[in-house]
Amino acid sequence: MNEVLSKIQKIGIVPVVVLDDAKDAKPLAKALIDGGLPCAEVTFRTDAAEESIKIMTSEYPDMLVGAGTVLTTEQADRAIAAGAKFIVAPGLNPTVVKYCIDKGIPMVPGVNNPSDIEAALSLGLDAVKFFPAEQSGGIKMIKALAAPYVNLKFMPTGGINADNICDYLSFDKIIACGGSWMVKKDLVKEGKFDEIRALTEEAVRTMLGFYVKHVGINLNSKDDAYNTCKTFENLFGFTTRSIPISSFAGGQIEVMNEPGPGTHGHIAIGTNSTERAVNYLETVKGVKFVESSKTYKDGKLNLIYLEGEIGGFAIHLVLK
Repeated sequence: MNEVLSKIQKIGIVPVVVLDDAKDAKPLAKALIDGGLPCAEVTFRTDAAEESIKIMTSEYPDMLVGAGTVLTTEQADRAIAAGAKFIVAPGLNPTVVKYCIDKGIPMVPGVNNPSDIEAALSLGLDAVKFFPAEQSGGIKMIKALAAPYVNLKFMPTGGINADNICDYLSFDKIIACGGSWMVKKDLVKEGKFDEIRALTEEAVRTMLGFYVKHVGINLNSKDDAYNTCKTFENLFGFTTRSIPISSFAGGQIEVMNEPGPGTHGHIAIGTNSTERAVNYLETVKGVKFVESSKTYKDGKLNLIYLEGEIGGFAIHLVLK
């Protein structure tokens, strides 16, 4: 998959932006970046789109800014000249797709049926926009279409919001979802960029689904670990079970047979996507990770430790 689309996959959500006034481009871009989504699809439906892309890409060169609703090769030229790093269209126009491919810019055309998909494949594409997503059958339709086209990835847009985004992103054939609920047009028009930042951060937290999966306690022997768990079981009914390195009391207390990471132990933070969580924490929160701690499951990043401790506890992410 193209490098730009791989980066979009790590972000997970592409805010679909409509700007009527280019003066809003810079504060909107900052709100999205600060909220955890350094990405935007600026629709070419307004006169301000071209200038808005120029402003966003010049002020924030690391931001992934693309052009949406690109219907002609002339619009594609203007978008590329403005600095767009990817092009999105509501449908599949072979002429525009070929033009963008020849220009070396990622193109994600809209599809919602097998014929469109086969046209996309014939053009050499490995990722398409599924549009309009909810009106075309939603995640169930995408799964049905993905079955015979095993190497194709989807970026659904249309009707996606905080209530259904996790349903979409739980399917591994979806690289990201386009959505506008965090960048509502009235909020942009009224200059409520703090609210946009808050909605963006809320969208990211919803997507990542952080929760405390378990707390690990460092002890010095297998017997001590087992007996500690039995105490929790006797007091609270948390069933004890042992694995080679530790014992668990229920699902949320792990007691180590010997000291592991962390002065006192560790805290496991579960997430819907470890890859996206790492990307968010690195790029937005400035977190560093212990690369040697990575483990994988079924080809996906399953576990990784953050550098340092919080309150004497090491912290690791783990896939839900």
